[in-house]
Amino acid sequence: MASATDPALEIDARRPRRGIGPFSVRHLLTILGVLVGAGLVLTIVTMPIDVAPPPTARPGSSQFLIAAPTAGLRVGDLAPELAGTVDGRSVELVDLDERPVRLADLRGRPVWINFWATWCPPCQEEVPVVRAVFERHRVEGLVVLGISVQETSPEDVRAYASRYELAYTIGFDATSAIFKTYRIFGLPTHLFLDRDGVIRRVVNGPITEAEAEAIIGPLLEAR
Repeated sequence: MASATDPALEIDARRPRRGIGPFSVRHLLTILGVLVGAGLVLTIVTMPIDVAPPPTARPGSSQFLIAAPTAGLRVGDLAPELAGTVDGRSVELVDLDERPVRLADLRGRPVWINFWATWCPPCQEEVPVVRAVFERHRVEGLVVLGISVQETSPEDVRAYASRYELAYTIGFDATSAIFKTYRIFGLPTHLFLDRDGVIRRVVNGPITEAEAEAIIGPLLEAR
């Protein structure tokens, strides 16, 4: 057994101890590992499982909702006249030159009503579709009526229509009266009417050229 004056013990006692206070390096590494592990567990527990995207539409994919979804007009309904009531007074739809636009004047022709806005991303995406289908079938009697809602002024809409060469009729629903009459809750919304003004198809959201053609074809053929 080594004595208290053993040289080996004297050398070991003089060797500096690595660590902090009473804790060795091994103790410190163990504590650090526990703290890191606890932090990771806390992060995982508090992290949301799924983050829902904001309630806005992506261009070309879905409607831009501007009101709570509600039961709108149905296939088989006679489309109401393009008018409504605001503060107790009757309001009619007018075009960008303030001329009245009435469905009664369009009887005998298929009508495609497109509720839209220049600021609406999915509406912007489908403008070439509406324009192309109208240009293709206008000589056959197709009427396209774009009803612009929640816009700043007719001049802004006119500038947009001129820039993108939109030759179809555009109504300016300044008070959203027609928007409410038709119980629309998102943009774009499409209604396709037959020659008698009866709704034959309602499309909520953007429409493709193929879809529009499939709907319009039978309306043009029917007499």
